Amino acid sequence: MKKYILIALIACYTTVSGQVKNTGISLIPIPVELIKNTGTFILPKNVTISVGPSPELVQMTNLLKERIATTTGSSVLIIPRSPSATIHLQLNRKTDSILGDEGYRLEVTTRNITIKANQPAGLFYGVQTLLQLFPKEIEGDVEADHVKWEIPCLEIVDYPRFEWRGLMFDVARHFFTKEDVKSYIDNMVRYKYNLLHLHLADDEGWRIEIKSLPRLTEVGSWSVKKVGYFGKFSPPAADEIRDYGGFFTQNDIKEIVEYAKVRFVNILPEIDVPGHSLAAIASYPELSCTPEAVNYKVRSGEQIMDWSHGAPPIGLVDNALCPANEKVYEFIDKVVTEVAALFPFGYIHMGGDEAAHNFWSKNPQIKDLMQKEGLKTMEEVQNYFTKRVQLIVASKGKKFIGWDEIMEGGGLPVEAAVMSWRGVSNGVKAAQLGHEVVMAPSDFAYIDLMQGDVSIEPKNYASVLLSKSYQFDPLPAGVDPALIKGGQANLWTEQVYNMRQAEYMTWPRAFAVSEALWSQPKNRNWNDFFGRVEKQFERFDVAEIKYAPSAYDPIINVSRKDTQLVVSLTSEVEGLDLYYSFDNSYPDRFYPKYTAPLIVPKDAGLLKIVSYRGKNPIGRQMTILVTDLQSRAKK
Repeated sequence: MKKYILIALIACYTTVSGQVKNTGISLIPIPVELIKNTGTFILPKNVTISVGPSPELVQMTNLLKERIATTTGSSVLIIPRSPSATIHLQLNRKTDSILGDEGYRLEVTTRNITIKANQPAGLFYGVQTLLQLFPKEIEGDVEADHVKWEIPCLEIVDYPRFEWRGLMFDVARHFFTKEDVKSYIDNMVRYKYNLLHLHLADDEGWRIEIKSLPRLTEVGSWSVKKVGYFGKFSPPAADEIRDYGGFFTQNDIKEIVEYAKVRFVNILPEIDVPGHSLAAIASYPELSCTPEAVNYKVRSGEQIMDWSHGAPPIGLVDNALCPANEKVYEFIDKVVTEVAALFPFGYIHMGGDEAAHNFWSKNPQIKDLMQKEGLKTMEEVQNYFTKRVQLIVASKGKKFIGWDEIMEGGGLPVEAAVMSWRGVSNGVKAAQLGHEVVMAPSDFAYIDLMQGDVSIEPKNYASVLLSKSYQFDPLPAGVDPALIKGGQANLWTEQVYNMRQAEYMTWPRAFAVSEALWSQPKNRNWNDFFGRVEKQFERFDVAEIKYAPSAYDPIINVSRKDTQLVVSLTSEVEGLDLYYSFDNSYPDRFYPKYTAPLIVPKDAGLLKIVSYRGKNPIGRQMTILVTDLQSRAKK
């Protein structure tokens, strides 16, 4: 062992690669610069971590200590600054202008590891990179004594492209516990996300304690449990028990906020108004424009909106707060007062999306408001509401942000920030009007949507493949870069019932979005990225985090040629072979291999497909009814 270390020490001074790609080092997101040197650092049995006295650094170092000690078998001691330490975490005495507040420099030699940064956040992200450099067994929760704990010698310079790097977690449609949220935070920081957007209120539940409005959680947090396809459930009977759901107490929120702070994550709270407010209206019916609201219940997944005519939807019940009712603004003031006190982050998200206007349009109070304020359309009525809510948020010392519908109706105050979800174009429009913009376009970054073929994925209204998410660029041409704060991926949970499914939907598409938000465009390449994704899959297997293997499954396109049904197969991933059968048996690599579009045999009932890499099956066995293929051809 001593001889090996001596050889590596001598060799470590020779640079063999100045390229970020093709180094054999798999990091997500890919850093700005990476130089791989010859030689290897081998973790000793007694590890010392040198760190300054800052409380932020101590907490961070304890996290690193726990990860190393749990799996490597090494003893780990945290010490004051010492040149002989194994790992050095150093704040720069003189600011490194390249790094900013979140960048870092990481150097690995045969002797030790050094991470330098201007701010504690930069050291934290350097630590996340360091952990990815260790063998995958570092992700486990038991000692792996068979592993050689080594890291290649290298130098990394790294910093983020955008300051806003977010994931949205919808805890309203289905409730997720405090421990679930902490787990989500733990996973997202691995990939340098720094913002968790919590969607805390919707038709299906109110998830945050508001002490001045106790019925919001007494009534608004509970529904009838349903399992199946959300949006198609039968309406609950009057005698069905409403015990499904839950909420966060204010102490829970404080605990989550502190947990996130230690990991350099801000939390953006969202209270979605005026639409998506059935849980609030069921709790306080006087907030509605509709007298029948006294009979409303929290939604359990039954249909309450008609989208057949496009947007805005037609409400089958009135799930929108009444802009003409002064009690609504008193309600919002109480909610925002308590929310602002709980969340240190400078923004509060107030929704603004998908509000149905059909109940407003026939309400006498709304008509009186329109006459009084000179409003001509329902969009202008909603804009009136938005402006008043923006003033309430501003009065609490916070900045208002909402979905891009808040721009409709004209005259949105320039102080309001816009989160663009209906494509990138609305974000461009908002930036051109001088608004701060966060890009979260559904066609790239909605990770609740299907990520593979509908025959095998949880059914939803659209798809976003991993390769599509990887094409996301938050900074379009023709806008002031200073106004594009960054972006995020959004996990809506109508079809997500538990934490394992939340993980499945998040990963690996959140890998792609993290790279769009952190890494430089010049360093990004799909084939290189997917190779690194596969290494992360290995780490997730050790950590027992669920992920979707959907990228290995074929993409199926169906057409007609005269009376024949034609099936074409493609793949997101290079180097895969696809095998198929029409005879109801299960194909393997000894079956026909797909080489050209398939003509579906006249009397066939099933198409089965499986993906292989060489001799090993890598995709899932897919079974598609021929009747399904026929319906796809019609579309």
